[in-house]
Amino acid sequence: MPRTPFLAGCAATALMVCSAEAQADGWSATSPEASSCYPADLLFASSSYGSYTFNNDVWAPCQGVAAGKQTIWAKSNVDWGVSSKQPDTGHIKSYPHIGYAVNKPLSSLNSLTAVVSSTTPYGGAWESTFDIWAGNNAHEIMVWLNYTGLPDGCGNVKPISANWTFSGCAIPIQKDVPLSGGTWNVYVGSNGRNTVYSFLRTTKTDHTTLDVLAFMNYLKSRNYFDDVVLGEVQYGFEITSSPSGLSFASKNFAVTTE
Repeated sequence: MPRTPFLAGCAATALMVCSAEAQADGWSATSPEASSCYPADLLFASSSYGSYTFNNDVWAPCQGVAAGKQTIWAKSNVDWGVSSKQPDTGHIKSYPHIGYAVNKPLSSLNSLTAVVSSTTPYGGAWESTFDIWAGNNAHEIMVWLNYTGLPDGCGNVKPISANWTFSGCAIPIQKDVPLSGGTWNVYVGSNGRNTVYSFLRTTKTDHTTLDVLAFMNYLKSRNYFDDVVLGEVQYGFEITSSPSGLSFASKNFAVTTE
């Protein structure tokens, strides 16, 4: 789904501790209920820790969709999470995430690996997903690890797709693709800004070591792009509905490149 590219800097507020040094004691930011882009410094509150960045990324209000209260917190790239209370409506509200900037052409990378171990809740409507950007954000590659919908493109969260069944399920371009130790159903569509490629793991998991280049090379082999520059590798929780409030946590996140 489209993300507002705005990244707020550190705001002068008691809700936020903005330096990497201070983050050793913990950083957090809380955004209130909102139906517009205000207050942007809290909706898109961001901070950094070494080579990693965090963003609250409550982008729905900037698209005219009301969002609920959300608090992101982080101690380091291997210990962060979010509590979110989003209304039970059918639009994605936020994507609280961690990011790592690669900014290298695919041909210059021998390996690119991302590790994550997470805690996800029962109920609600959400997906735990990587969001990988390439070609100056013309290409968005989403890798769904765990989610409340179904691998066949049905359920209460669905991937972007160019084709749909009469019953409203997304139609994959290919099923059961073996990549990076799992099998994936693959969907392709557009959000109006960029092409979105979604890989839905057929066996859901909260723990993985992801071979990012395997997904990029799969798409390259099908001529969706050539030697594009891989921008940022993000991981987080895309939240549609959590009316009673839900908590998510991410452990051990790290990206390594060669």
